[in-house]
Amino acid sequence: MPRTLARLLKPLAALALGLVLVLGLAAPTQAARDTNSYDGNIYALYAGNGSLVPPRTTLSQALDEHRAIVLGFFLDDSAASKQYAVVFNELQRLWGRSAELILLQTDPLQNRETHGPSDPASYWSGVIPQVVVINNDGKVVLDESGPVSIDAINEALSQVTGLRPQGDVKLSLNREVNELNSEIVAAP
Repeated sequence: MPRTLARLLKPLAALALGLVLVLGLAAPTQAARDTNSYDGNIYALYAGNGSLVPPRTTLSQALDEHRAIVLGFFLDDSAASKQYAVVFNELQRLWGRSAELILLQTDPLQNRETHGPSDPASYWSGVIPQVVVINNDGKVVLDESGPVSIDAINEALSQVTGLRPQGDVKLSLNREVNELNSEIVAAP
């Protein structure tokens, strides 16, 4: 009798486990660009570019190498940062070889002392998103918070590097692709 019962329960248990997995995995995603919910790496999800974080170099290294720097401050659970992620993605495309793009979460920077110009906390104003452009000599040429125009960042980088962005077009328009992604397109 126990052997027969075990043979009957085994397929039933497999069916129950299969239903739990299918129903659990088929749940709709909860990611949303316009909420302050944590959805993971916002650059991979909303800009389609997970290579932006962590940055490939530190602020200290970039300053030592006298490189043009774009510091971007963000939070993964901020709607404003999620919506602005596409701008940093476009900056990497336009300036990736001419400037260091260093994107930093602000959580580790909060409520701590700063340690000079090589410390990113020295530049963070407490608002996100924030963009700081630093020239080859370590001087700040742009420091703005909120949805900073990519044209203003391009202008600051052109001033710092002596170069024009690839394509040399005004890129201020943000076009939504779907509920998660948008892209920057040329203004008419």
